[in-house]
Amino acid sequence: MSESLTIPEKGLDKKMLLEQMRELRDADGNWREGRTWSLVYYADEEHYDFLKEAHNTFFSENGLNPMVFKSLRRMESEVVRMSAEMLHGDKDVVGTMTSGGTESILMAVKAARERFRKKRFIFNGQPELVAPESIHVAFGKAAHYFGLKVRYVPLGDDFRVDVDALKRAVNRNTALIAASAPQYAHGVIDPIEEIGAFAQKEDIPFHVDACFGGFFLPWMEKLGYDLPPFDFRVPGVTSISADVHKYGYAAKGASVVLYRDMSYLKHQFYISTDWPGGIYPSPSAAGTRPGGPIAAAWAAMKAMGEEGYLKLTRKTMEAVEALQSGVRRIDGLKVLGSTDGPVVCVASNSPEVDIYAVVDQLNAKGWNLDRQQNPNSFHLSVTANHLQAVPAFLDDLQQAVDHVRAHPELKSEGQAAMYGMIAKIPFRGAVKFSVQKIMEGMYGPDGKVPDLGGEASEDDDLIMQLMDKYGDKAMGILEKFESSKEVIKDALPWKK
Repeated sequence: MSESLTIPEKGLDKKMLLEQMRELRDADGNWREGRTWSLVYYADEEHYDFLKEAHNTFFSENGLNPMVFKSLRRMESEVVRMSAEMLHGDKDVVGTMTSGGTESILMAVKAARERFRKKRFIFNGQPELVAPESIHVAFGKAAHYFGLKVRYVPLGDDFRVDVDALKRAVNRNTALIAASAPQYAHGVIDPIEEIGAFAQKEDIPFHVDACFGGFFLPWMEKLGYDLPPFDFRVPGVTSISADVHKYGYAAKGASVVLYRDMSYLKHQFYISTDWPGGIYPSPSAAGTRPGGPIAAAWAAMKAMGEEGYLKLTRKTMEAVEALQSGVRRIDGLKVLGSTDGPVVCVASNSPEVDIYAVVDQLNAKGWNLDRQQNPNSFHLSVTANHLQAVPAFLDDLQQAVDHVRAHPELKSEGQAAMYGMIAKIPFRGAVKFSVQKIMEGMYGPDGKVPDLGGEASEDDDLIMQLMDKYGDKAMGILEKFESSKEVIKDALPWKK
């Protein structure tokens, strides 16, 4: 690849550039063979090629103005309608497409805040969001963007939210209650019916985050799996988010946010009437709305049909059940939660098996999977495509556990050491500061990709010493200085 970081004086050869792009992609996670356990939802090569053609047919169209591109408005409307019916919504259910689950959640929180403000003519406090500790981090991001306070509610032993604790967290400032179907980390559905009944009684909007499971759970039910109601069948549910680009097997950049009726959706809209450029209405966060993802989502749902979704769901659950059975046969491991969908969450049940060190061993064999914390575990988002990879994965998992048990020093090496250290740090400000520095490096002028498996630097060690002595109070010192080393050296002798 060219080392120049400036726009070339003359355009480069297109074939050469495409070859460079393919070379770059060679270093990415291998998802076609099922060795990447999140991020990509792949049906098969025929569907993949079909999606590319559908997407590229509307490559240049822009849903910003539905009066110009009526085709996109029609396809978006039909995606919303099909999604609503799949989730047992009636004719009054409305919604929009978004660029993904995060935008869908942002819109639901924004709409709840606006509705809350309009209903509370006299209001002196900060609007609040009540949600389980396991709720997707996009809700925290939405609260950060839109000025809400989040009251996080603890989980029970089954990783579902403690409903009694949730009820106690609700007060007159609550603008929205949220729960998951299922939650991403452990793959369980929160008690949606019980929460919905409470939310309806209190006249508080209740959002079900089904970004992960919205296009999977309905087909699980049709296959005969016993699942609790989680969608618009529950009267208290006022909005749902569901990602078409996950188990809807659409192209990336496609999600829906649905509302029980227009009295909720209308608060999502933004309308400007005084701009010199004209009247500007916007249904969601984006201005330009790329036509490709809208078209590909419509095409995916139409092409897949119930028959296609049922087939993929059946194969996915076959893979899930094989993985769970295989994990339970491995001494030193256990399955957490993972009862209500396409998730397998694995933790250690032996002090001799450090789960992060196990993940390091799997990474070395070409597997890509997500580490989790509270408790330490790893997560597999399972698709039908992973069925082919299950035997090899379980073999490598057994070997990894055996190797880690035989080499206890591994928990202090590689990424296992970093994640293990982070999990034990009682001061979350220290973790946030370290991640902030990684982000600054990745998105700074040099665009450096961090070596997360490398040894701790002198700065890192000094930061840990400072945090150990002063806790999160040390953050005020660190955030004021670009270079932390000398500041920390000066600060360490201080008396607490």
